[in-house]
Amino acid sequence: QVQVMESGGGLVQAGGSLRLSCAASGRSTFGSNSMGWYRQPPGKERELVAFISSGGETRYSDSVRGRFAISREKGKNTVYLQMNGLKPEDTAVYYCKLVFSSLYDVWGQGTQVTVSS
Repeated sequence: QVQVMESGGGLVQAGGSLRLSCAASGRSTFGSNSMGWYRQPPGKERELVAFISSGGETRYSDSVRGRFAISREKGKNTVYLQMNGLKPEDTAVYYCKLVFSSLYDVWGQGTQVTVSS
């Protein structure tokens, strides 16, 4: 069974940094899969934060471009989200998504990121 698990969330002061990790398991490799980070702030809908394709192409939401960086370590089936210059409005539950097709993807349980002012 394919699973993804996020880690690395926590409480940080504004201006600080965190690195989130997303580990995929259940297959020998996920090199052909795209992966993405999403977040859901309190009382709001889930939104895309960053996305990386199987070929390494990346895209970011306007709100995090220049502050966050997504990367993947194929040999370890892991995707990272380096978050710098954190702001209180970045407070959210962050989710990782592993994409198999337009009809099938796998989500993690999420990790809480709280940024204090």
